[in-house]
This record gives sequence, C-alpha cells and structure tokens, in this order.
Amino acid sequence: MRTIAITGFLLSLVLFAVVEWAARREGSRIPSIGDVCAYLMRYEVGPVPVGRIGLLGFWWWVGWHFLAR
Repeated sequence: MRTIAITGFLLSLVLFAVVEWAARREGSRIPSIGDVCAYLMRYEVGPVPVGRIGLLGFWWWVGWHFLAR
C-alpha cells in the first residue's frame, strides 16, 4: 500500500510539472499555477475572503499530514 501511495504522489508531482511547463509555453491558453493561486486569493463572498481561507486550510492539511510526523 505504501508503494501505491508513493507512486501516486510522484505521479501527481510529474503531472504538476507537465502542466506548469505547458502553461509557460509561448501562446499557451493554460493558466500557470501562480495564476490559479492568484485567482483563488482574490475570491471573496461578501466581506469574507473564502479563497484565502480555503488556501490556508489546504496548506494546513498538507502540513498536518506530511510534516507533523
């Protein structure tokens, strides 16, 4: 099971790198990861910054599951 999990995470990292590379090509219509994060950070519902709270929650989850051990 551990091998499957490690393979899944490595595959997602490779996919992340491929999408970022494709987004940085000349004339690409794919947004880069920075553009997506900037869009999320601007998202608000009324006065509540929902995008920032969601991004903070995501990084909290990543830290809790991968860095707390």
